[in-house]
Amino acid sequence: MSLVITVELDLDRTSFDEVETVTRSKLAEHGFGILTEIDAQATLKKKIDVDIRPYKILGACNPPFAHKAIELLPEIGALLPCNVIIYENEKGKIVVSAMNPDVAMSIVNVDGIKELASSVTEILNKVIREVETHFVK
Repeated sequence: MSLVITVELDLDRTSFDEVETVTRSKLAEHGFGILTEIDAQATLKKKIDVDIRPYKILGACNPPFAHKAIELLPEIGALLPCNVIIYENEKGKIVVSAMNPDVAMSIVNVDGIKELASSVTEILNKVIREVETHFVK
């Protein structure tokens, strides 16, 4: 089982913003809001003056699922939100990956968490497949 649910899109660099827009839209359609956002490319340039390819980290949260998880185990917040990354890889392709909640929550041994993680994994799989379908026609 992989750490991430991922798709690699054969698109050029100019499509990065469109991929981000579509990813945000698909997340919203499935009940996820973006709580945090990190532009790693800009941050690393500013902080340590290095240049990297475009790389964004979106902290996605589905409030009903987050609420259930926190009710089951308040410490679960250390594993939230569900990070979704968008970046340009070394081949010049744009990659969209979401954390795999089944893997992330496998370390938690609390009744109900694994079932909840499976539900979120299923939704994030749909999101990633819908992003792929949007660009691969």
